[in-house]
Amino acid sequence: MKKLFTMIILLITVHASYSQEAERFRFQMDLGAAAPKGGGFGALVNLEPQILVRRNLALGLRMGAAALAKDVVYYEIPDDYTGELGANASISGTANYYFNYGKGKAAPYIGGGFGYYTMSNVNIESTDIDSDDLGDLRANFAWAPMLRAGVELGKFRIGAEYNFVPKSDLQNINGEVIGQATNEYFGFTIGYFVGGGKWGR
Repeated sequence: MKKLFTMIILLITVHASYSQEAERFRFQMDLGAAAPKGGGFGALVNLEPQILVRRNLALGLRMGAAALAKDVVYYEIPDDYTGELGANASISGTANYYFNYGKGKAAPYIGGGFGYYTMSNVNIESTDIDSDDLGDLRANFAWAPMLRAGVELGKFRIGAEYNFVPKSDLQNINGEVIGQATNEYFGFTIGYFVGGGKWGR
């Protein structure tokens, strides 16, 4: 994992330094809060290399992960709780269109993507869960679309996205399927990008 992380950082640095001249490649990083459909809370992180095929159009490859807590109820923190926990990882092809024509540093955008998601959901009803209690949880896989919009201010960005992830198996802590879990979620993100694409020059 350390070697992989080091290689990713080196690639970002090399491409970013080259792209400041060419203004064709950039790499964006987003962190944010996630809200599962039906209630709950969570967090997400996205990493996305992009190519500016035109000044106002970027194509990218988003690598994302989200952790979701759905209908979780705490009775006596941290011992008593019930609810559903979910996690997913995804890789999606994306496209962003920017509404900036060299006027100002703000660039509103709309975009979307389509990608491959891996998901796992577990229902917990216990007073004392140990990590060893979690059995062989199985992952589900599915293709799903994503829509997003936001604004870039210089190199910073604020955005909102909705991931239309289909339902998957809901398991208990022993890995037995006991129902279906809803995986759609809304995300609010803040981020930063390096590389080409300066607005308002």
